[in-house]
Amino acid sequence: MTKEQQESEANKKTLASRIESVLFLHGEPMKKKKLAERVGGRMDALDAALSALRARYEDADAGLSLIEHDGAVELATSPENADVTEAFIAAEREESLGKATLETLSIIAYRGPVTRSEIDAIRGVNSSFALRNLLLRGLVDREPNPLDAREYRYTASFRLLELLGISSLSELPEYESLSADARLSAVTSEEKSGKDTNTEAS
Repeated sequence: MTKEQQESEANKKTLASRIESVLFLHGEPMKKKKLAERVGGRMDALDAALSALRARYEDADAGLSLIEHDGAVELATSPENADVTEAFIAAEREESLGKATLETLSIIAYRGPVTRSEIDAIRGVNSSFALRNLLLRGLVDREPNPLDAREYRYTASFRLLELLGISSLSELPEYESLSADARLSAVTSEEKSGKDTNTEAS
């Protein structure tokens, strides 16, 4: 292997590692174009790194797999571990919600439909794990964002309404005032404005 080939292989491994970290943190499907921007790689280099990452998961009997659909990629658990992952999900559903998950659920209930980036802006921390937990429990629904195909919007599910014994979110305590809180609106507006600026710049 020539020096150039060695350097190319090393760069591909580094990019694959960066992709793996970003997808893990993101916690949901990400368009490849956006992923390339986040990891600082060209599309051709990204595809090569994704292929290497996919092959590594398949060859090493890893606990993760790489899913690619409609121009987006996502990390998922390995199908071979379905028994343990299903048992884990069932156990999680039986346990009480943690503070972070309850906080995220409250934001979705009072401010939904809301994107993950808006939730992160309100909470000040990454909400991927909390959102994943809520999705597993069926307490929130996820749908494509009609204003930005690169992300999703989250809303309270019918299951949540059933568990709370209400027919509408408007029956939640202080719903009218909290759902229109100007301070929260300012935070989400600022987040959206910053994202629009970044999009125009790119």
